[in-house]
Amino acid sequence: MAITINTNLSSMIVQNNLAKSTSQLNNAIERMTTGYKINHASDNAAGYSIARNWEAQISSLDIAADNAATGADMMSTLEENYALISSHIQRVRDLTEQAANGTYGEQSLKAIKSEIVARLEEVDRIAANCEFGGQYMMNGSMTNIAIQVGIDGSASKSQITLDNSLFAKGNVSALFQSAAKTVNGESIPAYNLETLVTGNGSFATVEEARRDRLAADCAGLTDGTRAASMLTYIDDVINTISSRVTTLGAAQNRIESAIESIGVQSENITSSLSTLRDADVATESSNYIKAQILQQASATLLATANQSPSIALNLL
Repeated sequence: MAITINTNLSSMIVQNNLAKSTSQLNNAIERMTTGYKINHASDNAAGYSIARNWEAQISSLDIAADNAATGADMMSTLEENYALISSHIQRVRDLTEQAANGTYGEQSLKAIKSEIVARLEEVDRIAANCEFGGQYMMNGSMTNIAIQVGIDGSASKSQITLDNSLFAKGNVSALFQSAAKTVNGESIPAYNLETLVTGNGSFATVEEARRDRLAADCAGLTDGTRAASMLTYIDDVINTISSRVTTLGAAQNRIESAIESIGVQSENITSSLSTLRDADVATESSNYIKAQILQQASATLLATANQSPSIALNLL
């Protein structure tokens, strides 16, 4: 091999290897400090693109899970309000059954009526104030609601639609609308407060007049209406509430199922993302030590290689 002064091939080889080992060392440091083996598109172009897509999917699934949880909270709020209304209606039934006994005088019946009025007022108050996210769920104003529980653009795949029947009116006038029917051979006429009370008379509102009329009917204080017959109408109300709550429960089950499905999907994508992107600390620490040794060796040999041309002086 020729001995030259202007071109030091050995030094160039060592410099090239020093640059490589330094780059490897820096990569190992970056991966161990970030925890990722893909930090730049240049690390793995296809993997970088896939990782970004999966990250977007996970973010969308998180929003979908929040949406579903909010929908479940809405249904729970509505169900709990129906539970309160049901307890008041049950108390009205107990008082009506008590009034039907026939052993109470007019003053006692008026006392029963007074409590019934208070209970009915509370039913109307609950129905008027049953609100979630600025939407009133018991005044009949709500339309169908679509809960976004998926990331697909197709509504049929990504949405759960809550029918507006779930948000039917829950006030006294709406609940006490019973169709005519026959019970144990007895003809039971329809009961509709809106037709029974056409004006408010001395009451501040029509609703107050309707509550007073209903309470009087339940307490047996109106002509032509026996307290015993009112039990049939109250039972209809209790059955109506029970049916609505059952429908709510079915909707809640769908939403909870969606939450579980979203959780499974998010977990699987997260696992795949981890496999693709996360750095193996054991591997990277080994690469770090290897690159560090090569860097130190190259630095030492570079000093030696740089002195090689000085051998030419011995020939002069």
